[in-house]
Amino acid sequence: MENYSWTQTLGDIVVQVPVPFGTKKKLVVCDIKSKALRVGAKGQPLLIDGVLFQAVKVCDSFWTLEDHDTVTILLSKCNQWERWKSVVKGDPEIDTGKCEPGVRRLYGLGHEAEHHMRKMLFDYGQKCKGLPTSEDSPEVLKKFITDHPYLKIPQTNR
Repeated sequence: MENYSWTQTLGDIVVQVPVPFGTKKKLVVCDIKSKALRVGAKGQPLLIDGVLFQAVKVCDSFWTLEDHDTVTILLSKCNQWERWKSVVKGDPEIDTGKCEPGVRRLYGLGHEAEHHMRKMLFDYGQKCKGLPTSEDSPEVLKKFITDHPYLKIPQTNR
């Protein structure tokens, strides 16, 4: 993991890979596959070359070269509700139990807006997985609320 640093939200992984200063975009190797990642500079050993911890949505993932010395990669998670323990399998893992839920920023919206946003996040996650939404089955949302109390989703009176 000495070749890169990374952070994650519920939906994305952001990887920052330092490359030699002055690197031009056309010299960057960044191959994002649904289950693999290769990153480096042409003519040099790859800095990342391995199987991803989980699958990503290739069409929603991208990379950019910043300040001619850092490749920043945004990987869009297929499973938006799962925390990754590492970017690449075999690299050192983090303790995901210490991760803060990524929806804390909703707390200041007020009760109605917060409830609406959390319901939308839930429904989006369900749609991405091809599962029923709260509109399709209110019981599904109630079970999710019970199983994930840290998200503080208000109960609905349906």
